[in-house]
Amino acid sequence: MSYRRIKVEDLSKAVNGDVSPVRKEELKPLPPPYDRPEATPELAGLDEGARERYAADLDGTCVLNIPKPKDEAEERALVERFLSGLEKLFTKENNWTFLQPLLLSMEHCAGCHTCSESCHIYEMSGRNPIYRPAYRSEVLRRLYKRYVRKGGSLLSDFRSGRIRLNWRLVARLAELSYRCNLCRRCAQTCPIGVDNGLIAHEIRKLFSQEMGIAPKELHELGSVQQLRVGSSTGMSALVVKDNIEFIDEEMSDLTGLPVETPWDKAGADILLIHNAGEILAWPENPGAFAVIFEAAGLSWTLSSDIAAYDSINYGLFYDDVQFARTAIHHASAAKKLGVKKIVLGECGHAHKALTVIADRVLTGDLAIPRESALTTLEDIVLNGKIRVDPSRNDFPVTLHDPCNIVRNMGIVMPQRRVLEKIAPRFREMTPHGVDNYCCGGGSGFAIMSGHNFADWRNQVSGRKKLEQILLAFAGELDPETPKYVCAPCSNCKGQLRDLIAYHGLWEKHRILYGGLVELIVNCMTDVKPGFIDWEFH
Repeated sequence: MSYRRIKVEDLSKAVNGDVSPVRKEELKPLPPPYDRPEATPELAGLDEGARERYAADLDGTCVLNIPKPKDEAEERALVERFLSGLEKLFTKENNWTFLQPLLLSMEHCAGCHTCSESCHIYEMSGRNPIYRPAYRSEVLRRLYKRYVRKGGSLLSDFRSGRIRLNWRLVARLAELSYRCNLCRRCAQTCPIGVDNGLIAHEIRKLFSQEMGIAPKELHELGSVQQLRVGSSTGMSALVVKDNIEFIDEEMSDLTGLPVETPWDKAGADILLIHNAGEILAWPENPGAFAVIFEAAGLSWTLSSDIAAYDSINYGLFYDDVQFARTAIHHASAAKKLGVKKIVLGECGHAHKALTVIADRVLTGDLAIPRESALTTLEDIVLNGKIRVDPSRNDFPVTLHDPCNIVRNMGIVMPQRRVLEKIAPRFREMTPHGVDNYCCGGGSGFAIMSGHNFADWRNQVSGRKKLEQILLAFAGELDPETPKYVCAPCSNCKGQLRDLIAYHGLWEKHRILYGGLVELIVNCMTDVKPGFIDWEFH
């Protein structure tokens, strides 16, 4: 069985079932011992209640919960709102941040599908045609040429391709924009620089800013909650402080070193901003940062200002307005404290949000210097500001490269130089560095689990990373040998947590995941041995 050819026009058609469903038998086989069909769970189906209520007939899963129109009036309203947003997307006053690269990507595509061969979702789905990066882009490109550029001739229709705009296409295009991790591996590979990842982002932005359609995990429970309460986790500053105080006590007991996180220290050299999800899910990570920074004698602080103790900025994935509001909060907190620079903890999208993209909005006295914790850690470890014993990390270690830090920002070597010093059995994944593959949880996927989407994420978008992990530890998969996947990114750790649990990698192969700072603390000579407790995990 193989996927039938899907044309762009098919996205407008009524279908029985799904436009192009994902099938377990079509998924790319995994390396041993997961190469047998029974080694992988069956794909969970979308329940009939969701199919009845929502426009959920793209591929067998659903993210956005777009209600099916009840009548022709609602169908027209959906299309009209989409067209309004489409026009605004291509005007400088409404999209001054990304208009130029978007226009270049709209006008130029050779149709070579080099991008398809670089996409982990397309490859691991068994080459499902709707997951081609260029497929999604071509839908928007045809709509742009017909309704925005308005060629208006038979020749222009012939050159750009016909497309029928109806509510089905609008709803399916919205869903399709959330079958992309925005890893931009396709953009790196394109021989003429078409950025299909940017196009997917811009489609999301249109639906959010013009139509109020976005995943609840990114919007209501994400950026809205962060700006209202202070954190996307729902934790207030008081709750975060209580948690950090508890973490400090635990770290003091585990390491034998005094640990006390400083708060709101005016004039400190560094304002450290964590992904607040670490405090709840991986408290050893902010705890390890505190141990390292204190042992290295750094002048640093956390901020209790609203939104400033949480580096999350989900607006990066779907909405420029929400993004800008959050970035300004972060910079304002640094300005208020008078710190010399902001250092971003282990969170990939926070890196890109507050550095590369925030340069567009943080000007004047908000242009605070910003630095990756990876370069800070490199300076600490390689310049002897702490003492380390690599023999404490004498177990297989591989490195996952977070897309936003590595490919999209070019921070490739600091983390590797640290690992080469502290992890004697470090080995690379293939490929790695800027050619890495996404964990499968990028662009917000890691926190999105509505309906059966978590199943799709663990079976399809995360499948390539699972393959890489298994190959990196090939020959050492016996459960007697503990193994460590170093992932210096909160979002990636969330995806790896689910991926490892879903496929039983801890129970079957003793594969653990964690950040870089935990490995550093584990080999510090001033720390009690056994910080990483293999038995506890």
